[in-house]
Amino acid sequence: MHIAQNTHGLWGATAIAAPVTQPLDRQLNADFVVIGAGFTGLSTALHLAEEGARSVVVLEASEIGYGASGRNAGLVNAGAWIAPEELPRRLGPVYGKRLFDTLGNGPEQVYGLIARHGIDCDPVRQGNLHCAVGASGLALIEERARQWRALGIPVELLDATQTAALVGSDRFTGALRDPRTGTIQPLSYVRGLARVATQLGVRIFTQTAVVGKHKQGDVWQLRTSTGHVVSTPQVVVASNTRQEGRDDAWPELQSDAIRMPYFNMATEPLSQALRSKILPQGQGAWDTATVLSSFRMDRAGRLVYGSVGSLADWSRGTHRDWVRRAMTRLYPELRDTRIEHAWHGYIDVTANHLPHLHQPDDNVWAFGGYNGRGIAAGTVLGRELARVLVGRMDAVDMSLAPSAIRPLPFKRTRELFYDAGAVAAHAVNARF
Repeated sequence: MHIAQNTHGLWGATAIAAPVTQPLDRQLNADFVVIGAGFTGLSTALHLAEEGARSVVVLEASEIGYGASGRNAGLVNAGAWIAPEELPRRLGPVYGKRLFDTLGNGPEQVYGLIARHGIDCDPVRQGNLHCAVGASGLALIEERARQWRALGIPVELLDATQTAALVGSDRFTGALRDPRTGTIQPLSYVRGLARVATQLGVRIFTQTAVVGKHKQGDVWQLRTSTGHVVSTPQVVVASNTRQEGRDDAWPELQSDAIRMPYFNMATEPLSQALRSKILPQGQGAWDTATVLSSFRMDRAGRLVYGSVGSLADWSRGTHRDWVRRAMTRLYPELRDTRIEHAWHGYIDVTANHLPHLHQPDDNVWAFGGYNGRGIAAGTVLGRELARVLVGRMDAVDMSLAPSAIRPLPFKRTRELFYDAGAVAAHAVNARF
């Protein structure tokens, strides 16, 4: 349950220290309780404190950043996973426009927080690259560019030559560069949010899962794994991944998203000559392949390469072999480069590929389902919810309307399909 290199790979080895926390050891009363110490939970808690909330408690089942927040690739992207014009089609003109604006401003909020509070998380903001594979990939990013530009976003469409200069490889037919975006060290960022929150008076308790609840009048009694109860009138559930074998106060919140595994592997630090060629300006990148890949550099010059799949005993070797082939196809100079770190986490994929806001009970709020865009989305939606909870904003003006929880059919079967399908794809696909 502790963060280490075998669970969080490169991020666990290089992150800044987390603030010192302890399990809950007494009964507590709080004005607000946030469940989960990831991007969303800590952004909510931090902004509650900034807005003047006097008693904010965060309860984390494991450690700060233990789940998806501390394991992802660290790409700070803008917008939703789906194309911009899809938002009003799926959410209507009002909420579609609101969510478009909120998620589009997400990277600005992330980098603003980092600068304002001096969070040491290796921020780089050079505009990430959506790299096209073949003619179909080029057509996809050309259409994305058209939609973004029509909505006033100055994205840059790069041809194959321009892409090769920024990527360091001629394997792509083009790329879409969004100047709003960038990369961070994600575990350092979430630990930095925790540090700022505690400095503002937020109390964070780790190794403290919420395993049951009871409503007494207008107050929730939250029973924890340490045997103590926290009483509060307002609850924010900001934890998507249920821990197997552990009770859960609101298990229904786990039913409307597919857990898609995603792994990352990191090389040893590259030579200065290679660093001047591979992503020399520091962009993060991902491609248009059906089983997508992402890649970026870290501060020490390691190439971090990721794709769909878990690193279970039965699949680790296949994915590692594929990463070696894929990296070498992009960068032949890396043929003998050692892989130092490997880790995986999970992406919550919703039916409409958009984040969800649920209210499973009175005065209980839950965000989830970021579809691989959790850094910016969790930060800005947490801030928005905090403003609602302290009365600075009306709930009807939020970027998302609360929606009913609709369990996905064959959820477990589909999760197994993602995992096994990624292994099959990587077993036969040498990339491009």
